[in-house]
Amino acid sequence: MLHLQLDIQPRTEQRLKKLLQAIPDQEMFAQNLLEYQIAELKKSLLNIRLDLKQFEETYHLSTQDFYRQFTEGIRDDREEYMVWAGLYEMFCENEQRLRELA
Repeated sequence: MLHLQLDIQPRTEQRLKKLLQAIPDQEMFAQNLLEYQIAELKKSLLNIRLDLKQFEETYHLSTQDFYRQFTEGIRDDREEYMVWAGLYEMFCENEQRLRELA
């Protein structure tokens, strides 16, 4: 049996306890919660991929090559580059989270 320590507000804790008490199959609930998070991560990755593709088409450069140049200081820190780099970092973080959950 798993015992979780959550850092949540008292009202949220009460609501969550009531929800869990009303669920006959808590294993299924947990599995559904995980599947939902996985689906959200996949959706996020798809949307970020589309945004990255727009940058790649605009600058005729792969995101990996851009990011290497950006982190090496070859590219300046104009707003578009900051956004592109941030999206790529978010993409990498979400991929890692997905690998951990899958």
